[in-house]
Amino acid sequence: MIAPPALMTADDLARLSDNGQRYELVEGELRTMAPPGGEHGDLASHINWLLRGYAWPRKLGRVLVETGFRLAETPDTVRSPDVSFIREDRLGPGGIPAGFISGPPDLAVEIVSPHDTMDDVMEKVREYLHYGVRLVWVVVRKTRSVTVYRPDGSARVLYAASEDVLEGEDVIPGFSITVAELFAL
Repeated sequence: MIAPPALMTADDLARLSDNGQRYELVEGELRTMAPPGGEHGDLASHINWLLRGYAWPRKLGRVLVETGFRLAETPDTVRSPDVSFIREDRLGPGGIPAGFISGPPDLAVEIVSPHDTMDDVMEKVREYLHYGVRLVWVVVRKTRSVTVYRPDGSARVLYAASEDVLEGEDVIPGFSITVAELFAL
């Protein structure tokens, strides 16, 4: 009889050597992720710039890029949204830790890359919402759209062509931008 593979912990993940690969941990199982391409990185940087430019001067919280969030323990789940936001009042006196952040971000932004499957993206959305993320944006460059997911199960697709407006709602109060501006690179 073959023994099942041992589950990894968040600490095991943190100790992996830097070999150029990106990883996430889902219920103790290591998931390899392809490095993002140039368009993906450009869009993530732009979203980071927009959110940080709004949140930072208002002391609302921190905007992070590809940061590991330890969403669950035993077995451990560590996910890394492309862009995330965590409210200032949740940071605590130590601020941002050197390692993975315990608990969910308030906003998780996933940018769909050409190699991503919608099943994988939706798995992340479900996990984020299950573990307490208050708002999830799934950004699709190909269709120039953003789907906004909320913990109550509601979802809304916003399009650049329709001049729809993306808002931070109660997570980043007052943040508002047209989807067209989001894709204006």
